[in-house]
This record gives sequence, structure tokens and C-alpha cells, in this order.
Amino acid sequence: MTEILFYHLTESTLEDALPGLLERSLQRGWRAVVQTGSEQCRDALDQHLWTYRDDSFLAHGTDRDSFPAEQPVLLTTGTGNANGAHIRFLVDGAEPPDLGAYERAVFLFDGHDADQLEAARSHWKLMKAAGHDVTYWQQASDRRWQRKA
Repeated sequence: MTEILFYHLTESTLEDALPGLLERSLQRGWRAVVQTGSEQCRDALDQHLWTYRDDSFLAHGTDRDSFPAEQPVLLTTGTGNANGAHIRFLVDGAEPPDLGAYERAVFLFDGHDADQLEAARSHWKLMKAAGHDVTYWQQASDRRWQRKA
């Protein structure tokens, strides 16, 4: 079964938290796919990952690019896995596809957005009922992740 993690953002934004999680995934030797709920979010993340640090960038592509299969990180609004990712990040209220083919899936949701909170609760119930290993992580005031369930 796929390991499913729910990351409740309370102290930082998606743009602050996602690059570090992607870097750790790549360090494990995993390819990643980030599914967004809108083209606007996908395009904003595309720009952000090139510039989020002064001394580095995160190599990636989008589902609009010519060679999505070659990308270590692929940003998409779709449900496919064009780059053969091991881990799928679901952000911006994205609806998950079947997650059975992934080693891990991560739902990142904004704790200040009522719609994202409600969607995360619904996805939690569905993932538990499907038999996945599900954990819930929330940010502490120092922005570190604390396991809550």
C-alpha cells in the first residue's frame, strides 16, 4: 500500500514548504510529480522553483514541456504520471488519481483555507478506508513538522 502523508500548513506557505520536500524526495533518488488544482498554481510554482533560493534552483518541468518523461520533478494539473514518479504531491485542492502506483503521496493543504481543510478531511477518510498507511503532520510555531496522527 502507498504511504499517504497529510501536511497541514499553519506557519508557512506552500511556496515555502514545497521546495524542501521536493529536495528531500530527490535526495532519496525519487522522481516527483506535483499535481496542482489549477493552471495558475502550476505556473506560479514553475516560476518559483527556479528562483526560490539565491544560490540554487530546483530542476523541473511542466506538463506543457516537450519532454515530461525526462523531468525529475514534473508540475501538472493532470492525473497522469508522465515522469514515472515515485512520490506524488497534491496541492491547491488537487483531486487525487489512484495512488496505488506510488511509494508515497503527500497532501499539502493550507490550514487557513476552509475549502482545503474540508477537502483534506474528506481525502483522509477515503485513504484510511482504502487501507493506506496514513499519517497527519502539522507545523509547529518553529515550522517543523510534528506528527499528530
